[in-house]
Amino acid sequence: MNKRIRIKDIAERAGVSTGTVDRVLHKRGNVSQKAKEKVLAVMKDLDYEPNIIASTLALNRTLRIDSLLPDFTTDVYWQQPKLGMEKALQAVQHYGIINRPYYFDLFDTISFKKAVKKILDDPPEAILFAPIFLEESMKLLEECARRKIPVAMINTDIRNVKSLCYVGQDSYHSGVLGGKLLDFGLNEGEAAMILNLGKETSNAKHVINKEQGFRDYFTQNSSKNIEIVKSAFEDFDQQEELKNYIMEQLRTHQHVRGIFVINSRAYKLINCMESAALKNIKIVGFDLIQPNLEYLQQNKISFLINQNPVQQGYLGIMNIVGHLLFKKEVEPIQYLPLDIIVNENVEYYLQRELQFDLVI
Repeated sequence: MNKRIRIKDIAERAGVSTGTVDRVLHKRGNVSQKAKEKVLAVMKDLDYEPNIIASTLALNRTLRIDSLLPDFTTDVYWQQPKLGMEKALQAVQHYGIINRPYYFDLFDTISFKKAVKKILDDPPEAILFAPIFLEESMKLLEECARRKIPVAMINTDIRNVKSLCYVGQDSYHSGVLGGKLLDFGLNEGEAAMILNLGKETSNAKHVINKEQGFRDYFTQNSSKNIEIVKSAFEDFDQQEELKNYIMEQLRTHQHVRGIFVINSRAYKLINCMESAALKNIKIVGFDLIQPNLEYLQQNKISFLINQNPVQQGYLGIMNIVGHLLFKKEVEPIQYLPLDIIVNENVEYYLQRELQFDLVI
């Protein structure tokens, strides 16, 4: 490659603007076929191989990635993917990468749709989002495909070839794992409860997948004749109401000896359970958030399944950057490990979360 060749040289020789050359290099569209052919012909003539980073910096331009996540101030779990994104953005800021964050109410589809409208009214080069609401997320993916905006998804996998990639857990197999962990502590004829402390479950694909995986484990693998009890409670922040609900469930289903909390709110269950009940029930939950960790260390939670949310945010950004700047092929499905966390190994995983430093 002739390193002295500049975008400006190509533009002058092809009789187009530097912006047109840049759009051809970055495959951004809005270039006539005639102009594109001229630029490509000049590049071939000059034996030019584009340095995407150099061209971006030379034009003093920025590449904006909009993110769309649940409001981290109302659900502590979402602080973790946000932290991962911030680490990634710090690592690539010298390439001209900027982020415009949007947040929505985790239980309000209208809030999600309003944020989507703001993003699409001033579209970015790429979007990273958590497709919590299935129907609304499908519409966003379809619109981004129409506009040729690359999209990376985290936390919830919607099988859609129109997205750039998904980074996160395999929700179905996390449900299978939850069943397997509880099965170790259950005896013949006892019951296991699958508990959702959340809302909008009928439109939340990751919740549906976890429940199915949990049920399938006991159907296909357990020989103990375990009864599955499904429970859900929406007003989980109302501790007294939640306590009354849980204790009534345990009175109704007296053989429950294990509870699988399918989101990061296992600590809310323990907050409202009586000590006597806790002694007889194994609890499996998700995520290394502080209140869950405290109960794990007190042996009130038997297992936590770590979905690696920090790395979800980090790798979501890095996949987009690799695609935009380096034209890398991106693996469409990137499942992260489902780590089994107990009191004896939790410190290792906490240190790993603080220290991991991936490079592009």
